[in-house]
Amino acid sequence: MSTLRTLLAQNIKNRRKFLGLSQAKLAEKVTTSTHYISQIEQMCKFPSPEMLERIAAALEIESPQLFAREINYDEAIKQFKEIFLSDIGAAVSAAAEAKLDELKQKNDT
Repeated sequence: MSTLRTLLAQNIKNRRKFLGLSQAKLAEKVTTSTHYISQIEQMCKFPSPEMLERIAAALEIESPQLFAREINYDEAIKQFKEIFLSDIGAAVSAAAEAKLDELKQKNDT
């Protein structure tokens, strides 16, 4: 199989899953059949330029991103979670320190 076909199939599937879309829901958004989306993801079919644009729009990306070499959504989610949890931890620590300072001040009076 061609590299383009492989990249397209993987990127559509990964982005679709990242957005929480089933093949049926993506097909509905693109106004095509679930079978056709399945065939693209299985590298049996290659869509027309017009269909590529519709798929990209439904996946909320630009058409060229369908052929990007590395769209690793699992890694992006992992990084987001790490940053998010770190930020939450810092916010909780700051709030806890502020509360401790408040309690200390009340005890000192």
